[in-house]
Amino acid sequence: MSETPHSSWEETNTYVFDPEAAPEMVRLINLEKLTTQGMGGLFAGLPDPGNWRVILDVASGPGGWVLDTAFALPQAMVTGIDISQNMVRYAMARARSQGLTNASFRIMNITHPLAFADASFDFVNARFLVAVLLHDAWPGVIAECKRILRPGGILRFTEMDAQGLTNSRSYEYLSSLGYHAMQRAGYSFSVDGRSLGITHMLPGMLRAAGFQQVQLRANAVDFSAGTAAWADLFHSAETAAQQILPLIIKMGLGSEQELQQHCLQELIDMQESTFCGVWQYLSAWGVKPES
Repeated sequence: MSETPHSSWEETNTYVFDPEAAPEMVRLINLEKLTTQGMGGLFAGLPDPGNWRVILDVASGPGGWVLDTAFALPQAMVTGIDISQNMVRYAMARARSQGLTNASFRIMNITHPLAFADASFDFVNARFLVAVLLHDAWPGVIAECKRILRPGGILRFTEMDAQGLTNSRSYEYLSSLGYHAMQRAGYSFSVDGRSLGITHMLPGMLRAAGFQQVQLRANAVDFSAGTAAWADLFHSAETAAQQILPLIIKMGLGSEQELQQHCLQELIDMQESTFCGVWQYLSAWGVKPES
């Protein structure tokens, strides 16, 4: 474990949802494999993952990516870090039950200096930090990831600007309020609050931090009615809507009664046979210079 006191971590926890809440853990468990599938696999587009020996997953949540990577690359030691004690305990239990001795998890707050030595990792992975980091924190987190990467190591971010585009008016309305609330709270880079405004910033932030060979890969998941992804994203929408409502209300963007009506209508719309939805997200990665 990191030596940083947990009390100070809790004071600076900026995850927009409650990282210790059981509904959020279930939501993330359901999304982990779906996200990887939409990306075309654990390492789609990346060079020579078979040569990696030490790998880190930042804000690893319930640990699905770490466990899948540890299984796929038995020669590598794979570590996940997360601020949530419940997430880390669950992930460690899964690693033990699966006999993955090359997977480990530690409690850390990624907005603090990481308890790893310089040049410790071949690959650092991070997914959906837009709901974790205030926009001013991004350069420091990228710099810290660069510090712990070996020369020639790769840092990859996977982020989204929207939680999907659909033909449901209530889904789109709630999503829009969520984006505006997060912008007002200091999370997004959006200039007008109409999206989370992060994917277009990733290449420039990587280059500004000194990364080279910056590349992008677009990902998409169809969660229309009748698709394999529908159930997971239906339950994700249900849970995420309830978790974002307090922030929307706090930012003065809606009343509890009105918002709950839209939450109910969103779920009704998603169960219609005519429902259409596509979730798009982007992976961006860069290489730490050799010298």
